[in-house]
Amino acid sequence: MTEAVTKPSLVIPQLIVGLGNPEPKYDQTRHNIGFAAVDALARAWKIPVAENRKFQGEYGEGMALGGGKIRLLKPLTYMNRSGQSIQAVTSWYKLPPESVLIIYDDMDLPLGKTRLRLSGSAGGHNGMKSAIAHLSTQNFPRLRIGIGKPKNNSDSDNSESISHVLGRFSATETQLMSLVLQFVVECVEFSLKQGVEKAMNRCNSRTVELSQP
Repeated sequence: MTEAVTKPSLVIPQLIVGLGNPEPKYDQTRHNIGFAAVDALARAWKIPVAENRKFQGEYGEGMALGGGKIRLLKPLTYMNRSGQSIQAVTSWYKLPPESVLIIYDDMDLPLGKTRLRLSGSAGGHNGMKSAIAHLSTQNFPRLRIGIGKPKNNSDSDNSESISHVLGRFSATETQLMSLVLQFVVECVEFSLKQGVEKAMNRCNSRTVELSQP
């Protein structure tokens, strides 16, 4: 008897993209946590990442833990045009959209929370709008990292939101975010070994917290 039920194919990332803005003034800002995530992955896997003009970004490739070939990308096109750089890599290597995992900041998630999804809308994030436009689909995995809302945030105050996402983390928040980035590395490694769907259970249920002294 042959097995009639076909298992859904595992979604295993081949290209991991962190969204952010180039230029030193944006370094370490909340909006650049996607860049920080790719830097953390590059350190963990000892993959050198360097500017690649053809891909309009900082790019590196190597072996991830678990043995598969993996590519890392930080688009240098500025957030609103991130999709140009992503498309340059996917076109060159003929990668399907579902093999692209994009990591970016989310104001609607509190600090310490991450959300891994197989697909979805841009949710107002300009970098994701560009990625969806250039990949011509919403069906690719994404990992959102919570950066919290500004303290006196009202939906009408757009300038408050902009200064929040382009601001830097406080000293305590920086400590917490370094733990979050460690957890992001774990989540991505689990996605590579077991597939994104299984990793979702692990990554979406936990809140990363600073241990109390």
